[in-house]
Amino acid sequence: MTATTKTPPPQDTLAAPTSSSKVSALLADRRLPVLVTAVLFLAMYITGLSRYQNYGFGEPQVFLNLFIDNGYLLVAAVGATFVILSGGIDLSVGSVIGFTTMFTAWLVERQGLPILLVIPMALAVGALGGFLMGYVIQNFEIQPFIVTLAGLFLFRGLCLVISKESIAIGDETVSSLAQAQAQLGLGFLSIGAIVALVVLAAAFYILHYSRFGRRVYAIGGNEQSAMLMGLPQGGTKIAVYTVSGFCSALAGLLFTLYIQSGDPLHATGMELDAIAAVVIGGTLLTGGSGYVIGTLFGVLVLGLIKSIIQFEGTLSSWWTKIATGVLLCAFILIQRAMTARKKT
Repeated sequence: MTATTKTPPPQDTLAAPTSSSKVSALLADRRLPVLVTAVLFLAMYITGLSRYQNYGFGEPQVFLNLFIDNGYLLVAAVGATFVILSGGIDLSVGSVIGFTTMFTAWLVERQGLPILLVIPMALAVGALGGFLMGYVIQNFEIQPFIVTLAGLFLFRGLCLVISKESIAIGDETVSSLAQAQAQLGLGFLSIGAIVALVVLAAAFYILHYSRFGRRVYAIGGNEQSAMLMGLPQGGTKIAVYTVSGFCSALAGLLFTLYIQSGDPLHATGMELDAIAAVVIGGTLLTGGSGYVIGTLFGVLVLGLIKSIIQFEGTLSSWWTKIATGVLLCAFILIQRAMTARKKT
């Protein structure tokens, strides 16, 4: 009598994924940081609604004010998004904004030029500054940190060359532009907010539906591979910094309408706010991954923090910096987990 051996039953090849595989798949999703930022914004907004309901937090105009009060920051952050997606960094954003306010105020008030003539001049100067920084970075192979840091000191110094004192703008056209409103039924938006949304829409189209946008992602993802593919690496890098300079100058014009003055200390440190908004919005600092819509949520989160602190009434404005720092650390850790997962 021979012994019979029992063969084990066949294993299910379609077994349910383990929890570790689910986490790995989640970390591999490039949309994760943007989704986290969007959920964070919704959670903060719902918290504000429940806590400050009796103080008018739920009014539609409070939400629209996030765009009105942060329109210039959104434009600057959009420009910074192009640079960071390409794997670079731009530290001159705040100084270009400050210089644009001084340049605009000086031409309008001291030289008597109409604002409609000054606007293209200011935009051209900002774009030229970005072009020169991109040219130096590409052709002299100097780190973007150093070149844009030099741009930071250069433009801030030019502010002081124009004037060491603040220049108030009393021009009627500037005042009318600053006070112009677009009624939306439940509230209104300022000219600055509308321009910021138009810039956001244009950037979204360029980054996701144009050859230039695909080149920006390719260079930021892997510069060597992009070079082997024959992509115009140098021209793209220079164009990215030109876009950032243009957006910084445009942000400076919007900030001028918001403040109605020029000051050599305007927008000091705003480049850090723009970079923080981009990172909180989910764009990887290493480049090649991110969405401009995430930058919008990053700006809204920063603006909502300020609004909540104002409604609270008992907190110092410095809590904005503290909250921003905590969020930055959290999103950098998320980015680290995502990049580490890609290497394994």
